[in-house]
Amino acid sequence: MTKLKVLVFGATGSIGRLVVEEALRSHHAVRALVRNSGMATRLSKEVQVITGDVTRPDTLFPAVDGIDAVVVTVNADGQGKAAAEAVYYRGVRDLLGAIGSRPVRIALMTSIGVTERNGPYNRTNEGHDWKRRAERLLRASGLPYTIVRPGWFDYNAPDQHRLTFLQGDRRHAGDPSDGVIARRQIAEVLVGSLNSAGALRKTLELVAEKGPAPLDLEPLFSVLQADAADAFDGTGDLANMPLGQEPAHVRDELMHAFRHQERRFLARQTNTPAGTDIPKG
Repeated sequence: MTKLKVLVFGATGSIGRLVVEEALRSHHAVRALVRNSGMATRLSKEVQVITGDVTRPDTLFPAVDGIDAVVVTVNADGQGKAAAEAVYYRGVRDLLGAIGSRPVRIALMTSIGVTERNGPYNRTNEGHDWKRRAERLLRASGLPYTIVRPGWFDYNAPDQHRLTFLQGDRRHAGDPSDGVIARRQIAEVLVGSLNSAGALRKTLELVAEKGPAPLDLEPLFSVLQADAADAFDGTGDLANMPLGQEPAHVRDELMHAFRHQERRFLARQTNTPAGTDIPKG
């Protein structure tokens, strides 16, 4: 396993704290972005703390300096539509902008049922829609990633730890019948994906079934289908968010991300330094 410098967004949240612990246990160097220094008392003294916020783009540049990977576990539930857009979508957009052309590995946590648009959760704060738009930006960026959509946190029974990776996001009941998962196992999968070749460019729903936890995540990652290079959505996702019906700024930013990916690919092919304009034609 390669030792990485890992930045955690949402590091003081219920999942983020476990991500920090798991990353340290995996011998990674950990940096945490926290909104104020007082929140850092919840974290190990081994963690490098950076004061900032995903909704303040200027604080993201020092946060990503020198890092190899980012785990995103931010939460804006219950804060309304404006917060959902600011945290779930613009936070990822600005993170990608701060990273630029560097090959930083990203593990993004969204949620099971993220393609369900008509349920009460999405009607209330559009959280699913903004999370899905963030997923699309990440796919379009060309950066190495894994997108994890966990089921209902800690609703699992004591003997329910056998991990199951699903694709296509077809569980839309909006309750624990969609699938359950321990918070600690979410953290393990997010951190485990960072060093996994089998997890590269894959989107999955994460739930647990009756049985013991797996000793190795790689066989679970490796059998998944990777997202198509030119795809907006994850493998098998419902085609129920047409690009032509998206807000204009969302369409523009997605197209910009794809163009940036193409420029990065051309730069690699021509050995052109990152950030250099490549002549057309």
